[in-house]
Amino acid sequence: MMRKHTAVLGWCLALLVSAGFAALGQWQLQRMHGKQALLERAAHVRQTPLTLVQALATPHALAWVSGEVRFLPQQVLLDNQLHAGRAGVRIYQLAAPQGSPATLLVDLGWLPLPANRQLPTITPLQGTRTLQGVLTAPPSAGLAMGPALSAANAPQTWLATRLETAALRSAFGRRDISSQVLRLDPALPVGYARDLEMLPNTLPPARHLGYAVQWFGLAVAVLVTATLLSWRARRRQRRGH
Repeated sequence: MMRKHTAVLGWCLALLVSAGFAALGQWQLQRMHGKQALLERAAHVRQTPLTLVQALATPHALAWVSGEVRFLPQQVLLDNQLHAGRAGVRIYQLAAPQGSPATLLVDLGWLPLPANRQLPTITPLQGTRTLQGVLTAPPSAGLAMGPALSAANAPQTWLATRLETAALRSAFGRRDISSQVLRLDPALPVGYARDLEMLPNTLPPARHLGYAVQWFGLAVAVLVTATLLSWRARRRQRRGH
């Protein structure tokens, strides 16, 4: 009787672990499909341009936009950003699009950080400019640990580990900040080093597929191992009789 209970408990544990591995594999597949869809939309985004005001009024997951904005003094330096294999910060500045009640962060580009990690001194852009680029979600944050924002050693400037809309609204004292950011067209003569890579600082779809295969493989391995152990246990039991 004890052996039977042990076998049942072992199978329950094996099924639970296998289901967990399979769930992780499914999650990786979902991530892969989501990123593939994003890349497919990005490949055709310029074919259906919108005004910035239109895109903000009816949010799109991804939109090629153009419009006039008035730059505001608030700046955010997003930490832990890679460009051409180097670590640095991505510079964002708050702007108010003409004709829209919303404000949004404009991605001005990337700057390197020295070995001592001293933050660069950034002179905020002023006045009104006509911009174009991709209106999209902020960069993926990964694991959210610690505060999203901390004050930098410059007026109206914050160092960020991730771009959280709620934290930005609280820090800036504004409730009109959009949850999307404007990534500028690299051809515009403004800002710093930048591109329109849709998956910066994150895994490509192929890597998610590889991880999914590994998780599914582990799920199968657990079941195969449980089956072999059960078979050996029954075989020993028969020999005992």
